[in-house]
Amino acid sequence: MRAMNAASTPVVLCCFHCGESVPESADFVIRYRQRSEPACCAGCQAVAQSIIDAGLDAYYEQRDRPADRAEPLPSALREQLRLYDDPQLQADFVADSGELKDAALMIEGITCAACIWLNERQIARLPGVSDVSINYTSHRARVRWDPAQTSLSAVLEAVAAIGYRALPYDRVRQEAAQTKARKSALFRLWVAGLSMMQVMMFAVPVYLAPTGEIEVRWLDLMNWASFVLTLPVVLYSSWPFYVSAWRDIRRGRAGMDLPVAVSVVLAFAASVYAMLTDHGEVYFDSVSMFVFLLLTGRYLESQARAKAGAALEQLAGLIPAFAHRLANYPRDRMTHEVAVTRLAVGDVLLVRPGETLPADARVTEGVSQVNEAMLTGESLPVEKRVGDVVTGGTINLASPLIVSVERVGQETRLAGIVRLLDRALAEKPRLAQLADRISGRFVAALLVVAAAAWWYWHLHDPLHALPIAVAVLVISCPCALSLATPAALTAATGALARRGVLISRGHALESLAQVTDVVFDKTGTLTLGRPVLRAVHPVAGMSKDEMLRLAAALEHHSEHPLAGAFAGFGGSMMAGDVVSHPGGGLTGTIAGRHFAIGHPDFAAGFTTSTRPEVPESSDGTLLALVGEDVWLGWLVLADALRPDAAAAVARLRQAGLRTHVLSGDSAGVVAHTAGELDIEHWQAGASPEDKLACIKALQTQGARVLMVGDGVNDAPVLAAANVSIAMGGGTDVAQSAGDAVLLENHLKRIPEAILFARRTRQIIRQNLAWALLYNLVALPFAVAGWVTPWLASAGMAASSLLVILNALRLTRLPRRY
Repeated sequence: MRAMNAASTPVVLCCFHCGESVPESADFVIRYRQRSEPACCAGCQAVAQSIIDAGLDAYYEQRDRPADRAEPLPSALREQLRLYDDPQLQADFVADSGELKDAALMIEGITCAACIWLNERQIARLPGVSDVSINYTSHRARVRWDPAQTSLSAVLEAVAAIGYRALPYDRVRQEAAQTKARKSALFRLWVAGLSMMQVMMFAVPVYLAPTGEIEVRWLDLMNWASFVLTLPVVLYSSWPFYVSAWRDIRRGRAGMDLPVAVSVVLAFAASVYAMLTDHGEVYFDSVSMFVFLLLTGRYLESQARAKAGAALEQLAGLIPAFAHRLANYPRDRMTHEVAVTRLAVGDVLLVRPGETLPADARVTEGVSQVNEAMLTGESLPVEKRVGDVVTGGTINLASPLIVSVERVGQETRLAGIVRLLDRALAEKPRLAQLADRISGRFVAALLVVAAAAWWYWHLHDPLHALPIAVAVLVISCPCALSLATPAALTAATGALARRGVLISRGHALESLAQVTDVVFDKTGTLTLGRPVLRAVHPVAGMSKDEMLRLAAALEHHSEHPLAGAFAGFGGSMMAGDVVSHPGGGLTGTIAGRHFAIGHPDFAAGFTTSTRPEVPESSDGTLLALVGEDVWLGWLVLADALRPDAAAAVARLRQAGLRTHVLSGDSAGVVAHTAGELDIEHWQAGASPEDKLACIKALQTQGARVLMVGDGVNDAPVLAAANVSIAMGGGTDVAQSAGDAVLLENHLKRIPEAILFARRTRQIIRQNLAWALLYNLVALPFAVAGWVTPWLASAGMAASSLLVILNALRLTRLPRRY
């Protein structure tokens, strides 16, 4: 940062932002118009870069003096933040996402949408940060970064540099912070309400008494008393508005709290001036009432937003704090209570009836029933036996279970669900982005309109110029416009999550509402993805039961997927000397007799007798059974339909949607499945490239395509569709490519989700229409002087609250769903 001239004299560099000298040890650079400029500290660098990134770089040409210096972060705070780079400390809130890291953070100090924008921009400009999104409802941030280019402490420092505080997400800590914020908001509201009531006691007699009836000395006394009672409202209750407005001004933005702060300061200052000079009117009653009504609306709004986002917080809080570990299992069954954060893969735990599973695990001992309703939306308990997988966050109902931990912390299924839901709530769909852009520009225009209204009335009726300007600023604050879309999306996402449909991307609900065609993969999506026995055709006088027992005894020794179709048919019959012939089948001995089962050509090699006629109903995999040089019969295996597939497809057709099957299986198998489900449009033998081409062809014809799939080969098609749903039992690749996930593979949830998405779209349109109509109608009334400041504040608060209450209609699904 230093250069030497010919006389070896150090050249002193000045900070580009504040003009002070740059310390020799400083290494902070500001990127300004294709060149690098020095900064004296991280604070100046952050402020300057935010101004430039916001498109306000002309500020540095037009200013007449350097800006105030932004204080650097204290060294003690920097050292504290760097502790979060410890991998052990990150284990509970940072997950590996390939070569990147993904952290869950909570941001303290957020008051409005402008705060979200500022924090996202501040974090996103760090090198190595690939993605950042902040949920306005929960103030939870998801940050993804490359650890080779930046660190978690750098992210935390960037947030601290602009006056906010980022901390690792901790549900207990967040609840404590929310409780503290709620108490603070209530106390500010109480101060404003008490002041309003007392000030109105002095104001009402003045309004009601005829002119001149009250002596001047008593009027002065009441004005001074009103001043004293209003002072706490202006200095304490209104403080959050000043802080938010000042942040916006420093970043060159016109946020929603700026008109509010200007209104309070102007009205109070004008009242003080009128009181001291005995010229004009005082508005202490209007100030206190305005702040009280506004704080009331904000408080109710925050409570409604908390209710709308309750699904995410409820999921995040499912994991218990402690678990019962069997340290010396199976030698003894003495349990030790340990913190869940200390669990490791391989730990053996005892889960008693009524307790919540602390991690993803596998049952090693015991039989019980588990309630998975919080994850899947299904109220019926699921039976769990030895070898079954249990999910952290579900509840053991009937009997004790001993389980072996397989995944902990951020690797559990519940943590993955929370990450997907976080991403969905934080991503802004097109409508929300449009509303944010409109509201930001609207605030700037509102300031201009208020100034023009004041100027006009100052020329024609100076006494009422100020209250009219204040009313204009207050009544048209676009809070309702900014809340219209995110409030509805948050409520809808939470409601669907409770029904087992996890929306993982922000645009999914908007796109689902516009779907015209639904394309299904077959295997693992419309079908169970495992073979079942469809038909048995014995010959040579063999009975079906005996034939099944023989086949099951042989297949018991096979690990081939087809062998699972014979489980439970073997009885006491046992096969010996079983040999597997890859690509062919199995041979073995049962009760001293030799048998073979497998592909017809393979089985034909073990007998010289004439092959019997192949049965007509052979759609599926055909196996032959031979024994002692005799053909014993045919077995037909097929992939069974999911129990709710037919009902789901029928409901989609009732909703006016076209359905398609797109599969890589043979034409006969796909045609049979499509016929069972009454689906007219199907394509068989489709490679991943063929599937992609089919989706593109539908989109070219104007279709809005929903793709439903489960496999790795479906990932490109899921990504290419307008909106996609991945099966919850599918691969991780498919789930990451999907815009939504069916947690328990229930196809009946798909038509429910589409109908609910349409309802959500209606609510959003209602909210936006109301917000725009309110502003268009209210603004002319305020400019005309027909609205007082306190009435304007009531109207603005009521407008925002109405939008939130309308969105809360989505927190639960109608009964018909």
